[in-house]
Amino acid sequence: EVQLVESGGGLVQTGGSLRLSCAASGFTLEDYAIGWIRQAPGKEREGVSCLSLGNGRTYYADSVKGRFTMSSDYAKNTMYLQMDNLKSEDTAVYYCAADVVGLCFGSDSPIVFPTWGQGTQVTVSS
Repeated sequence: EVQLVESGGGLVQTGGSLRLSCAASGFTLEDYAIGWIRQAPGKEREGVSCLSLGNGRTYYADSVKGRFTMSSDYAKNTMYLQMDNLKSEDTAVYYCAADVVGLCFGSDSPIVFPTWGQGTQVTVSS
């Protein structure tokens, strides 16, 4: 069974940091394009980042550029989202996603990826 499981969410103060993890099972993460999406209450889903196969380029949403860093440990079949200098507007449920086609056209690409995790809540308090 193809599955993604997020962890690492929680409550943090403004300016703090969190690292989200996304463990893959049933497939090899290295063979997929991977990314992160978030959804805040009452708002539409927003693509946060996307790592493309082939050229290995990573795209970030303007709202997180310079503060969030996406990485992966293929030996652990896990990807990460390091979030620094968190702001209240970063409060959302965060999802990881993957696509065997392997293409990212921008930070929003993961929104249409077929494989998603269950999500993890990130709350930033002021």
